[in-house]
Amino acid sequence: MHTFRERRLQNFLQNYQHRARLVISCPDRPGIVAAVTSFLYEQGANIVESSQYSTDPEGGTFFLRIEFDTPMMATRKANIEKAFAPIAQTFQMNWRFRLHNDLQKLAIFVSKEEHCLLELLWEWQAGELLADIAVVISNHEYMRESVESIGIPYYFIPVTKEKKAEAEGKQLALLNEYKVDTIVLARYMQILSPEFVAQFPAKIINIHHSFLPAFVGARPYERAYERGVKLIGATSHYVTDDLDEGPIIEQDVARVDHRYHPEDLKRIGRIIEKTVLARALKWHLEDRVIIYQNKTIVFN
Repeated sequence: MHTFRERRLQNFLQNYQHRARLVISCPDRPGIVAAVTSFLYEQGANIVESSQYSTDPEGGTFFLRIEFDTPMMATRKANIEKAFAPIAQTFQMNWRFRLHNDLQKLAIFVSKEEHCLLELLWEWQAGELLADIAVVISNHEYMRESVESIGIPYYFIPVTKEKKAEAEGKQLALLNEYKVDTIVLARYMQILSPEFVAQFPAKIINIHHSFLPAFVGARPYERAYERGVKLIGATSHYVTDDLDEGPIIEQDVARVDHRYHPEDLKRIGRIIEKTVLARALKWHLEDRVIIYQNKTIVFN
């Protein structure tokens, strides 16, 4: 009997077998869109979504994301990429084609807080998160039953200051074993080492429980209460070596006032956190996020 996870993956593969997307960044100049859309027309593609942006029409950088349907895309992908290469060279493009059902393998890291992990599992079970959740890794045992009940492997790897390098070595071994593409820090309350981050550049997504750049680091809700803020929020961003300084993907806020104590702020914040993280991860998985300098272009 197939597990729920296996059935979910089969459904994804069947439902999107003809859809693909093309993501491009290049120096801006006339004719880019015409060249790309004409090429796709010649390949028998039907464009279902197109988004574009230029940092400056005169000498800036141009970004384009196109989603399209075309018959037998999976078997034709290599030939289509080969045929597109001369156009890409002409316009000095950084580009990639990706099949819609070429699902990325996710590893979710979690500590004690469960809300972000449970939201991602629910979205995945509902068919809203187009990915293969390959493994969940935690420095606590709390979430094992919820994860394993739907067929996802769960690994407990304790982390201490003295054995942090050893723990990260075990984590990296698992990520390699499961061929993980993207890591999601779903309220994983450990700082990853530069050596770990270097293994997954622009492929680690974190949720920080404040509206960055305010209240970087630990205890943001307590510090927000002490400061008497009127807005609290959450930020999902890519992880870099600088703590909570990576390119921001998504943010949201809620209004509060003097009546809210730290526990009230945390309760409201949990709702924001799980929503922001889920949105950011979906956009990443759907190739809607392009990193530009230390910012992001998000075609949402």
